[in-house]
Amino acid sequence: MPRTLAIGDIHGCLTALDTLLGFVQPAPDDQLIFLGDYVDRGPDTKGVLDRLVELHRKGGVICLRGNHEVMMLAATLGRDAFRFWQTFGGIEALESYASPDGTGSLGDVPESHWRFIKYACVDWYETETHIFVHANVDPDTPLVEQSTDVLHWRAIAASRHRPHVSGKTMVCGHTMQRDGQPLRLDRAVCIDTGVYDFGWLTCLDVESGEYWQANELGQTRIGWLS
Repeated sequence: MPRTLAIGDIHGCLTALDTLLGFVQPAPDDQLIFLGDYVDRGPDTKGVLDRLVELHRKGGVICLRGNHEVMMLAATLGRDAFRFWQTFGGIEALESYASPDGTGSLGDVPESHWRFIKYACVDWYETETHIFVHANVDPDTPLVEQSTDVLHWRAIAASRHRPHVSGKTMVCGHTMQRDGQPLRLDRAVCIDTGVYDFGWLTCLDVESGEYWQANELGQTRIGWLS
């Protein structure tokens, strides 16, 4: 039976991503949904985007846009936005594009990566039972009316969480779970498990609750939502 597989924040960690995909072994009819924040902080933003561009070209993959992709796009618009992005991982991202004898710049980012972030990525996705966003949703607002600020930036917290009015389960990333375990709330699951910060990259089967994890050391483990 085809699976719907959501993958959390990658943040330039290509080793973890490739290890995770090899561990999960997605079938051709599985639906892969990446929740955004592919860039910054980790060692190989370029490699991660190369991989996602390739996967997206083959089809069967949904890629959301995270706040770090938003910052990377904005960095092209002016000095202040560029400096802001640098403080949140842009330096590491550009280093992954650098030649062996130089430093990376925005001009080193290939056009295929800009097109992917700007046009191939979407701000949200939904199925009959689930909502997929990078950060969060306003619980009382239809998806088509959600602000990009909420979708990309608003952290999720147990103390103020309410299920979406649609009754669907939200799957998100963005808010790092420092214990390395997905956060499960009422009709919501957060699967940013801090891969760039010595944590794990998580892939969740949204129907069964089984999840797979990999890290930058190439280690793997399996768990189930409790």
